[in-house]
Amino acid sequence: MQIILSLILNALALIVTAYIVPGIQIASFTTALLAAIVLGVINTFIKPVLQLITAPLTIITFGLFAFVVNAVVLFLVSAVVPGFTVNGWLPAILGAIVLSIVSTVLDSLLKDLGKLKK
Repeated sequence: MQIILSLILNALALIVTAYIVPGIQIASFTTALLAAIVLGVINTFIKPVLQLITAPLTIITFGLFAFVVNAVVLFLVSAVVPGFTVNGWLPAILGAIVLSIVSTVLDSLLKDLGKLKK
């Protein structure tokens, strides 16, 4: 149940990100769910390799290059998922920032709701 809820929250975060950032489009909620699944897989398997390869650049830029890595991940998702498009580097970097903020807010709200239940 937790995985399904997390998947739905990530899809909502993608939809909010597409609404806020011009240059990112999502065709439907189903597309957002598929993009959330692909994003989770890429974050699990490919992103750690990208982070390892780009670690020197990330250290030199005091962590700012991590935004570029996150933008690359969004580009990879848009290449795999039809109906999810990212039009350029600036929308990808802004989208990565907004997506992380929205995901954090939604996750904290979910945890707060879980505390209220107990």
